[in-house]
Amino acid sequence: MTPSAAKPVQLPLALPHRPARGRVDFLVAPCNEEAVAWIDRWPDWPGSALLIHGPPGAGKTHLLHVWAAAAGAPVWPAAELAVAGLDARLGDRRAVAVDDVEAAREPEALFHLYNLMRERGGTLLIAARAAPAAWRIGPPDLITRLKAAPAAALGAPDDRLLAAVLGKLFSDRQLPVDPAVIDYLTLRMPRSFEAAGRLVERLDRLALAERKAITQPLARRALEDLEDAADG
Repeated sequence: MTPSAAKPVQLPLALPHRPARGRVDFLVAPCNEEAVAWIDRWPDWPGSALLIHGPPGAGKTHLLHVWAAAAGAPVWPAAELAVAGLDARLGDRRAVAVDDVEAAREPEALFHLYNLMRERGGTLLIAARAAPAAWRIGPPDLITRLKAAPAAALGAPDDRLLAAVLGKLFSDRQLPVDPAVIDYLTLRMPRSFEAAGRLVERLDRLALAERKAITQPLARRALEDLEDAADG
């Protein structure tokens, strides 16, 4: 008798998902309302640059895209900025957003971009993890100018906002989740937006691999996986 073949295991594919980054999708709370007010105030800014800073996953990139849509501006990762070719890349634009300043490979390019925007009477929106006073990158003149520019901090979320962020992240991935599961996660997960993103991604993969709905037992396993990864 021929042994039955083992049932193949279907591995989950890392399929891309498109985050919702419109203005109405951004969740406003005390930890980010100052930054949102500055974004909504554009183009009535007192200078040529605005800096928003906060921990990973706090919504900085989302806000950059909200502003970019209103200003008709591109969003450029700082790691891609280079002095060579910057003028040609900029063209006649008068508004640019730069994300993740700490990842810049050529900080001088950011200084050049800042000066170009100032000369044109344009505006530059910059996102960073820390305020300029804590930076260890870039020419001193750049840091001095950005220290004088308006800045708004985005802080860590409270339970209510964290639950709302989890709901949005699940919605972005089109994953139906019972509110009780979100409450369960909110009470037990690390208090950061970054952790929320990792947790939802892990649950998405578990649910896809095992063809299960996202339930409390699956949520418990995802939390344990994150703890193990942190310990490792």
